[in-house]
Amino acid sequence: MSSVSILIVEDEKSLHDTLKLNLEMEGYDVSSAYDGAEAIKICQQAYYDLVILDIMLPEVDGLSVLENIRLNKIESPVLILSARNSSADRVSGLRKGADDYLTKPFELEELLLRVNNLVQKGKAIRQVNMSAETFSFGGHTIDFKSQIATLKSGHEVELSKKETMLLQLLASHANEVVTREKILQSVWGYQVFPTTRTIDNFILTFRKHFEEDTRNPRYFHSVRGVGYKFTP
Repeated sequence: MSSVSILIVEDEKSLHDTLKLNLEMEGYDVSSAYDGAEAIKICQQAYYDLVILDIMLPEVDGLSVLENIRLNKIESPVLILSARNSSADRVSGLRKGADDYLTKPFELEELLLRVNNLVQKGKAIRQVNMSAETFSFGGHTIDFKSQIATLKSGHEVELSKKETMLLQLLASHANEVVTREKILQSVWGYQVFPTTRTIDNFILTFRKHFEEDTRNPRYFHSVRGVGYKFTP
């Protein structure tokens, strides 16, 4: 069994050393960065199963680091650590691509639980990615790897990472109702953001691409108060 690699990006040395020690005691392979510029460079050189990212960093702040790695298609799960605890700060971090957000000070046990959850989520997503690279229904074909949907008409549509992940999740649970909670956990990795309206907008986009009649959908259904269902 290969070890799980974690990158800690934290400039406060005592906290950094404490995190590193405890994560290594849990069996993780831990690397370190002490400023934002160093973190960007390291993330471009190797894949990490999780990045633990402070917001207030020298050189380049944590949110800029996050934006950079997401723009470069680096999909490592990211756990933000921050002394900022307002809902606006949380939403800002999550909008930029973080998978979870933990405010300082925090309980070590809670941090370790969140780390484990994010690592397991990342593994599950990669396994799905490896198990099925393409999926076809109703004359449409989705290439999960390239994030391209080839429609029945022959027209190609470029999908975002979140759209691809949501399509993959629904396809893997065809004919089943997938709860909003499961979608949040699997696709966004956070239990508060986004709102139901955000997921609805994704479903509406899928209908525009794949349905002949968007008002009477054949494939993508919203189940009021529960979740969403894909019927191939």
